[in-house]
Amino acid sequence: MTPEAIRSHKAGEPKAPAMAGRARPPRSAVPTHWPLATHSRIVRAEGVAFHIQEMGTGPQILLIHGTGASTHSFANLIPLLAQHAHILAIDLPGHGFSETSRNDVFTLPAMAKAVDGLLHTLNFQPVLAVGHSAGAAILIRLALNGSIAPEAIVSLNGALLPIHPFSHPFVSLTAKFLAANPFVSWFFSKQARRGTVDRLLDDTGSHVPQESRACYAELLQSRSHVAAALNMMANWDLESLAQDMSRLHTKLILVTGDNDRMIPSSTSEDVARRVTASERIKLPKLGHLAHEEDAISIAKLILAQLPAHQMKEHTP
Repeated sequence: MTPEAIRSHKAGEPKAPAMAGRARPPRSAVPTHWPLATHSRIVRAEGVAFHIQEMGTGPQILLIHGTGASTHSFANLIPLLAQHAHILAIDLPGHGFSETSRNDVFTLPAMAKAVDGLLHTLNFQPVLAVGHSAGAAILIRLALNGSIAPEAIVSLNGALLPIHPFSHPFVSLTAKFLAANPFVSWFFSKQARRGTVDRLLDDTGSHVPQESRACYAELLQSRSHVAAALNMMANWDLESLAQDMSRLHTKLILVTGDNDRMIPSSTSEDVARRVTASERIKLPKLGHLAHEEDAISIAKLILAQLPAHQMKEHTP
């Protein structure tokens, strides 16, 4: 999910943002009720205790969620893909069950560096990389940095360009103020018990399954998860990514839901003009969380990008 009014940070040494709230005590595992919890483990890299989920064997596919979500967002997608491939899904720093005490990890360059460290630790070299919303921006930055070299990047309703008027300096300063105030993360976590979750999810234009709504509700009751989402919004800067986009030579599949209320359809049109090796795919009747609404269609779309000789015989 993305409440992202996000902007991209120039590649290089990131400025340290303010950290809202305190990190939760480290956990050795996610709760047993969490989707696909039996496939979860914690891996430390770049000062982050990453919660990851792995399933399947074969060609490697990386999944990265958007701001405010977690691996649960791919819970119905992962088993379908795992019939054909080795799937790795991660919780971004501070999100879900990934723990971090770093104050400088919430910019785009720093987030990409942290994920790169995790992939290096796991010796995971994805043939395909799939990112939802802000997750797609992280994947493109990783590819531009030479950290990954997949056959294709699949952008699911990618938040890839500055969205005006959210890139206005006043709005950015407001987001930074909110992220710096520990009371804000406490307030949002309390509000999650009062119907806020349903309103947020409905605003995405997606009909999200009840199981996923329950996961979002649980996440939004976590002060540290809310703090991480606020810090991403406060410190995300997509200007440099937009400037560098023309250097991307990896095939980019731009998947957009017709009912997406979070990311304008003009974003994929603009990105397609910037990236020569790009393809646009429109999904009728689906919203920002299309992969949660129709996991089967998204799985087929992703698996279609695998080289034919790497496909297994199963079909989702």
